[in-house]
Amino acid sequence: MRILLVEDDEQLALRLSERLRGAGFAVDHAAARWEGEAWPDMDKLAAVILDLGLPDGSGLDLLRFWRQRAVACPILILTARGSWQDKVEGLNLGADDFVVKPVRFEELLARLHALLRRQGGARAGALETAGVRLDPVSGGVDCEGRPIDLSRQEFRLLHLFLRHPGQVLSQSDIVEHLYDLDTQRDMNAVEVLVSRLRRKIGAERVRTLRGLGYRFGG
Repeated sequence: MRILLVEDDEQLALRLSERLRGAGFAVDHAAARWEGEAWPDMDKLAAVILDLGLPDGSGLDLLRFWRQRAVACPILILTARGSWQDKVEGLNLGADDFVVKPVRFEELLARLHALLRRQGGARAGALETAGVRLDPVSGGVDCEGRPIDLSRQEFRLLHLFLRHPGQVLSQSDIVEHLYDLDTQRDMNAVEVLVSRLRRKIGAERVRTLRGLGYRFGG
């Protein structure tokens, strides 16, 4: 799942992005309000983490801009501004949660997962199809009850498949969900990744539909 992090502190953004990627997310980064307003493919994002103190304006104005344009993904405010007025205004403008810096990463991650659960029902809970079970919170994966070790990208791909069982996902769909915008995107890498995943969970679980893409579990 892709996360947009809007944060002007480059060092904090780098540290937080690395931790989120380690937790299985693809992370895009914007450092200013204008970047957030111009951001493409907002509908492809699982969530946004938004700082309020941006160099070219308030994050609250960016939040208002997105909600007025029907951006529906969960938005978590992460800011050093912790007054009750900021919290009330942020929540009233459409934020789904408000976290004051500094915060332990484990708490931030738990809040993010909670937002995703509320947004998509079982979306961030344990997923199971065709004998394969994945828990996004613990990172555990098993096939027919047998634990499976997956790389970070294999985990992301399986998570995507389990969120869309029986649906055809094109290579473009997979690339959009697995890779940050700044990452070089190679369609051949998708074929390699699918092949590696098949060897671990069984080739019969991921069907190739020529000219269309891949279908998991049906």
